[in-house]
Amino acid sequence: MINQYGRIAVDSATELEELRAVGFNSEDFETLLRRALTNYKTYEAQNDWLREHVATDEQNIFLFLETKQPLTQAVFYCIAAQLLGFTEALAGNGYNGVATFRQLGLPIATVNNLRHAWYELLNSHTNNGLLFIDELASQGYFESNNHRLLFNGKSLPTYNTNDLIRESVWVETSVDTDNDGRFDLVQVDIIRPNTNEKLPVLFTASPYYQGLNEKENDAKVHDVNVPLTRKDTHQSALSNLNQMEETVAKALARQINGYAEEASVIFTQEAGKPVDLNQYFLSRGYAVVYAAGIGTRHSDGMQDTGSPEQVESMKNVVEWLAGNRVAFTDRTSNIAIVANWSNHNIAMTGRSYLGTLATAVATTGVSGLKTVISEAAISNWYQYYRDNGLVVAPGGFPGEDMDVLAELVYSRIKDPADWLKTKKQWDDFQANTEKFTDRVNGNYDYYWDTRNYLNQVKNIKVDMIMVHGLNDWNVKPRQVYQLWSALRDLPNVKKIYLHQGQHIYINNNRSLDFSDQMNLWLTEKLLDKDVKVNEILPTVTWQDNTTEDAWHVLDEWGASKKGKYYIGNNVLTTNQNSGELNFKDWLPENQFAYYCEHFDKWRDDTITGKLPTNQIFKSETYTSERTVDGEILLNLRVKSSQNIGLISAMVVDYGNDTYLKETPTNQGVVIDRGVNFSPTDLMSFESEKSAYKMITIGHINLQNRTSPRQNDDLWPNQYVDLHFELQPTYYKMRPGHQLGLIIYATDFEMTIRGNQSIAYTIDLSKSSLDVPFTCK
Repeated sequence: MINQYGRIAVDSATELEELRAVGFNSEDFETLLRRALTNYKTYEAQNDWLREHVATDEQNIFLFLETKQPLTQAVFYCIAAQLLGFTEALAGNGYNGVATFRQLGLPIATVNNLRHAWYELLNSHTNNGLLFIDELASQGYFESNNHRLLFNGKSLPTYNTNDLIRESVWVETSVDTDNDGRFDLVQVDIIRPNTNEKLPVLFTASPYYQGLNEKENDAKVHDVNVPLTRKDTHQSALSNLNQMEETVAKALARQINGYAEEASVIFTQEAGKPVDLNQYFLSRGYAVVYAAGIGTRHSDGMQDTGSPEQVESMKNVVEWLAGNRVAFTDRTSNIAIVANWSNHNIAMTGRSYLGTLATAVATTGVSGLKTVISEAAISNWYQYYRDNGLVVAPGGFPGEDMDVLAELVYSRIKDPADWLKTKKQWDDFQANTEKFTDRVNGNYDYYWDTRNYLNQVKNIKVDMIMVHGLNDWNVKPRQVYQLWSALRDLPNVKKIYLHQGQHIYINNNRSLDFSDQMNLWLTEKLLDKDVKVNEILPTVTWQDNTTEDAWHVLDEWGASKKGKYYIGNNVLTTNQNSGELNFKDWLPENQFAYYCEHFDKWRDDTITGKLPTNQIFKSETYTSERTVDGEILLNLRVKSSQNIGLISAMVVDYGNDTYLKETPTNQGVVIDRGVNFSPTDLMSFESEKSAYKMITIGHINLQNRTSPRQNDDLWPNQYVDLHFELQPTYYKMRPGHQLGLIIYATDFEMTIRGNQSIAYTIDLSKSSLDVPFTCK
């Protein structure tokens, strides 16, 4: 099924004008067809193609055309299915092209208006994941004349990617993180088509861009096999500690010695791996800009993960691109240069850390930034490395923390002279970061508050695109859910895409026209063309977790009311229960050591009930479909045998069935991002058989039952009441399945692992699960 949302309806006059502009203005079907055979340069070669393909299940196209038979809808769509590459699907439908188009979800028009039908065909996706007109372009249909050509509201790849300008400049920031009395300079790499047109800009702020220190990163990873410790009762302060203000007051701007028309530094290849979505837009007349920011190679400053200073440095790049800040041609001459090629309309793009900084810069309200396309982005760093008073790792990265990530991207290490000069300062800076993050405490305090961008959401003035995987246990779904909720009452236009993948991009997914949608989006946001994109693109686009290639349009995410399950003796029921259940958070040393190295196996054994370190509760078997929409709330009365304790919880879908894989499968097809430019693999989510699927997860320190800021007292065998939300989701439960709740303590992948002999007791009479169900 091909899900296309990035299409606009235009009137017949506009269709004719656009068809004329792309050379498809004929009313003769054979003329249109032969013109679409881009790879076949002679009339005879085209005839060979026509003889190899069918017009009906009994006649090839060549004979059909030679005998001058009337064009019917059946013939048109039989041929159209082959032009789009859906030959296998066509054969499976007995060479019924109309049925094939319906099966694929592609538009069908009457052939009485041939030009309209052809216009619709050019706007249909091929089996190779591109619009038909884009696929023709990738085969060299258009001359790369470096001029913008819009078709159905989207820029076509008409810019020459073999003649791109690649240049570097140094933006003077508003921060002095190395305390040398001068504002930090950051290197900015620009890749742009060689044209006299003013170009819209895609800016990706990527601390990874200038290289990674993997060896140094690995050496700094923290030991997570440490005991949970008791915390003194107190509430963390949220002071206005802001070192940036102190250092900025002492720093001096550089004296401009003159201006240059051209950059002094050029490059032939990007320092880091380009973002595929950016590559897609390079051939469509957009400039692409990368900056790694302060504390990275060829730039000044110290690397401080997610800090106000880091955000400010990236904001300053936006200001230069918008014509509101100075940049220099190098780091010493003080010769200034302006972005005279920019139209001063900027979008920020990127996934993970890249999308995080895009979101953060948006919260500054900086002028010139028109929109953000953030994927798998962090909105609150506390929720990335901590959770409810616990030190919690992103999935797959036990022992990582703010200082570890900073070590990974402090790429100044890679230049020997720079490293010798900054090593002592960097080591001291990192020691200070480790002290501030306080892995023993795990509480939310002023350090984390300055790295919580949700505090400044009210300052976002731009329209937002958010993309997130509902199975992303690295940057967990709460990051985007809380941002989405905070934006709900603001006037900004916001769109969200919820897919079933992990920590991935979705712009190369076969079943969704994400790149097309972003093309349409940026036409309005950066080119100032009114294509009604705010109304056309869905507010919430959700990938169905039960069916391959199925996407649905939703009005909202997380609006459902919660229904209550009571926790009973290994069951979830609608009736309140009584009694107690126990489990001990301890394993024999050899088993503990094994699971520390194989936490995927630990999770499977936990879900299937093979371990004594948890309790599992299951609902009735559902007889009808229902959907979990939002955050599940766990209400738990529990006691620990010691004066410390933590609780983890998983919610699981139990049912022998097919489930979408969390990692999409390579389809063996390469998508061209221009003409022989930056090919990328076409991906699709496929299914596999399983007996269960983890839906969501959550963790809490028993001493932080009031809030992540407050340490409550805890005594051995003292019952306490916990109320905490698990990671939000949108998940369809099918008939014949059961909802399962697993309560345990140590999470071998995410929490610290002390293997302490702590016994936990659950009071069933005061324990329940609030599930935001929508029923069909």
